[in-house]
Amino acid sequence: MDSPKIELSVVVPLYCEASNIDYLFERLETVIEALQLPYEIICVDDGSHDDTLARLIEHHRRNPQIKVVALSRNYGKELALTAGLDYAQGAAVVPIDADLQDPPELISELLAKWREGYDVVYARRRTRQGESWLKRFTANAFYRTIGRMSRVPIPQDTGDFRLLDRRVADALKRLPERTRFMKGLFAWVGYQQTFVDYDRAPRHSGQTKWNYWRLWNFAVDGITSFSMVPLKVWSYLGLAISGIAFVYATFLILRTLVLGIDVPGYASLMVAVLFLGGVQLVSLGIIGEYLGRVYEEVKGRPLYLVREFHGTPLPPSSTKPLSSSLIPAAYREH
Repeated sequence: MDSPKIELSVVVPLYCEASNIDYLFERLETVIEALQLPYEIICVDDGSHDDTLARLIEHHRRNPQIKVVALSRNYGKELALTAGLDYAQGAAVVPIDADLQDPPELISELLAKWREGYDVVYARRRTRQGESWLKRFTANAFYRTIGRMSRVPIPQDTGDFRLLDRRVADALKRLPERTRFMKGLFAWVGYQQTFVDYDRAPRHSGQTKWNYWRLWNFAVDGITSFSMVPLKVWSYLGLAISGIAFVYATFLILRTLVLGIDVPGYASLMVAVLFLGGVQLVSLGIIGEYLGRVYEEVKGRPLYLVREFHGTPLPPSSTKPLSSSLIPAAYREH
C-alpha cells in the first residue's frame, strides 16, 4: 500500500463561525506553510445558517489545499468531525476547532511527538482561560466521572485537538456507531499515545454554541456510550432497598408483637411509596436512554449526508461505506 501523498490533514468542523474564518486561516496557513510539507485543510460546514460556507468557498478558491465539505443539515459537532476524518487523506490528521481556543501553533509540537513514534498525540489543557468557574467545575466533574465509570481510560482535560496517525484515523472509520463520543473513541482505539500540555485561550470571536443543556446531553451521550454503570447501579440499589425494607418490616413486626405498639398510619406508607416510585421512574429513564440508543443504531441510517464538495471528493480507499456510500450521486465537485 502506497504511503499517502499528503503528510498532514487538518480537520476543522464549523457551525456558524463566519467571524472566525479569516483569522483562523491566517494563523493556520502561517503555521503549516512554515512546516514545509504537503498538506490539506478539510473544512466541514455543519449546516451553518450564516455565511460560513460562502467564506469557506472563497478561501478554497484562493488556496486549493483548503477543501470544503458541506453537510446537508446540522448534524452536530461529533458527526461533523467524523465526516472530516472520513475525508482526510494525510499521514497525520489533526482535528482542531474553528474558534481558535486551541492554538494552531501547537501543531508543530504534535508532529514532533508523532515523529518520535507515537500514534496519538493529544493536547492536554493546562489552563482554561475565558471560561466561568461553573463551566470549569462541571467540565472537570464530567471528565473525572466518566474516567472512573469507563472501562477505557479517557484522558482528562483534553478535547478533540490532537494528532492521529493514518492507521488510527482508518481505525476510527471502522466504527459505525451513531451516538459518537469522539473523545472516548479516540481512547478506545488504543495505540501508543502521549500528550503535549498547553494553555487554552478564550474564543477569538463570537459566542459558544454549547449551552448547559447541550453540555448535559453531551455528558449523557458520553457516559451511556462508554459505561454500563448507570444500568448496573440499580441492581445494587434495589438490593439495598430490599434489605432495608426487610429489616424495617422485621422491626415493626417485633415491636407490635412484643411491645404492642401499633404501626403508624399513612404518612410513613406514602413516603415509602413515593420514594420507591421515584426510584423506579429514574431507573426506567436510564433504561430508556440505553434503549433509545439501540433504536437509533438498528435503523441503519447514514451518519451524515453531504450536500456539496469543494475540492477532492472522498478517497476511494475509505473504509467506512456507511456514511460515504449514501452521498447523493449528483454532488457538485469543484
